[in-house]
Amino acid sequence: MSIFAEFKKGLWSENAVFRQLLGMCPTLAVTNTAVNRVFMGMATVFVLLGSAVTVSIFKNLIPKQVRLAAYVVIIATFVTIADLFLAGSFPEISKALGPYVPLIVVNCLVLGRAETFSSKNSLAPSVADAAGMGIGFTFALLWLGVVREIIGSGTIFGAQLLGGWFEPWLIMVLPPGAFISLGITIGLINHYTNRREEALHQHWE
Repeated sequence: MSIFAEFKKGLWSENAVFRQLLGMCPTLAVTNTAVNRVFMGMATVFVLLGSAVTVSIFKNLIPKQVRLAAYVVIIATFVTIADLFLAGSFPEISKALGPYVPLIVVNCLVLGRAETFSSKNSLAPSVADAAGMGIGFTFALLWLGVVREIIGSGTIFGAQLLGGWFEPWLIMVLPPGAFISLGITIGLINHYTNRREEALHQHWE
């Protein structure tokens, strides 16, 4: 598979949130405002890239018996860097995200890519895979956040989008709104995918 194909798969066909249902904790918890979702996505991309590069470079030096423990330590190192950077440079964002940045350590998306891909591939494919998965994850957060903020507050990135005529749906900025937004989005994606596969099948018959 080409480098571009490794990158592209994380954007759609193997999207961590909409296709694999990975990283649900931050997806459902921090997608109620635009700023939260952007910073959470950037932190995850940073950790994915950092851990992918490190694991790919040192994979032959890590004993198989302790590989998972070693991957967790590597991931935790980059998570700590991201957490301290946010706390020092963007304290309000860090406070709003709460424990969800440190919880990237146990995000099955990050550990899963280290175990199933970076540890078995060279540097370039590993970076492409991590970048694609991270951007795809960020896009999912961004989409859910846009939907929830517009419907739940009538704003986007804190700026008023809808006029005084609009009555915000409070449920969309509460935890149930995350489940509703995610469920509807996955349903629409599955419907589109099935229709496309049916059309291709009919075309080749």
